[in-house]
Amino acid sequence: MSNNENSLELLREQLDATNLQLLELLSQRAELAGKLGKLKEAQGVPDFDPVREQQMLDKLIAANRGPFDDATIRQLFKNIFKASLNYQKEEHKKHLIVSRKNQPDSTVIKVKDTLVGGKASIMVAGPCSVESYQQTREVGAALKEAGVPILRGGAFKPRTSPYDFQGLGVEGLQILKRVGDEFGLATISEIVDPRHLEEAIQYIDIIQIGARNMHNFELLKAAGETRTPVLLKRGLAATMEEFLHAAEYIVSRGNTQVMLIERGIRTYEKWTRNTLDISAVPILKKESHLPVLVDVTHSTGRKDILAPCAKAALAAGADGIMVEVHPNPAVALSDAQQQLNIPEFNKFMSEVKESGLFKA
Repeated sequence: MSNNENSLELLREQLDATNLQLLELLSQRAELAGKLGKLKEAQGVPDFDPVREQQMLDKLIAANRGPFDDATIRQLFKNIFKASLNYQKEEHKKHLIVSRKNQPDSTVIKVKDTLVGGKASIMVAGPCSVESYQQTREVGAALKEAGVPILRGGAFKPRTSPYDFQGLGVEGLQILKRVGDEFGLATISEIVDPRHLEEAIQYIDIIQIGARNMHNFELLKAAGETRTPVLLKRGLAATMEEFLHAAEYIVSRGNTQVMLIERGIRTYEKWTRNTLDISAVPILKKESHLPVLVDVTHSTGRKDILAPCAKAALAAGADGIMVEVHPNPAVALSDAQQQLNIPEFNKFMSEVKESGLFKA
């Protein structure tokens, strides 16, 4: 073997050794970044700190003795910083209690005799607001006849205008329980104030936390202190990461019975009340082990497209559907335009079931 060949082989061996040294140093750096990420998470500090990144780059450029120019060094280390940031995020996901990486098996929640997140699809239905016993009973009877196991109804109504109907409060919860007991239905209602939780869980089987309260952290923590199932709605403009972190607030306090519900997000579109984010369903099912439902009423605000949207949600993997039903929507005290009357609801149920997407 010639001297040139010996030199070439020696340089290759040195490069291989240097590559291994670099790999070891990169691994050490990633471990440090992971520890730093956990500290930032505990302190509520954002993962990405542009000021700190610039400071590190400035130090590296000042220490650069070549042969790479400053621009190359800057680009190389920006890629290393980006890889470390991505690693921090992945590690953070693994440690979320709600993450599927933390729990591969899907969570199934039992509410009375109904399993949410199991093999069967579920339907949750009822009036936007509990207005009277007679109104709620009429809906309850229709749901029982249709085989719907969960009755929803608003008792505390967070409204855009302070002059709109705000709900019957505790009286509404009492009516809901009375009708639920009469027809053997589980009940769900939105709670907006942590102070109401202790009394509310005497009357309802599922606590609903609405879109406007997804970031009400004191309410999330208080719901986590209970052992009553919680249905958490996605906020009006919340990212899915924010949505899962809101759920984490609840489960981190010990209440693992959390269901997620996509209810549409706010966009510039005016032909629907909100924009139904169908992509959220498979993504949430992939990233989290919690059951995922879709509220077709609030996401669309249009009775004429409820069934197609419900079928789309089920096709995307949703565990269930929520829809609003009222005996006489024209005189409803809230959301009059979007609630189905009972014949319309029965037609809706038939169409969804006949699609074959609703698993019995």
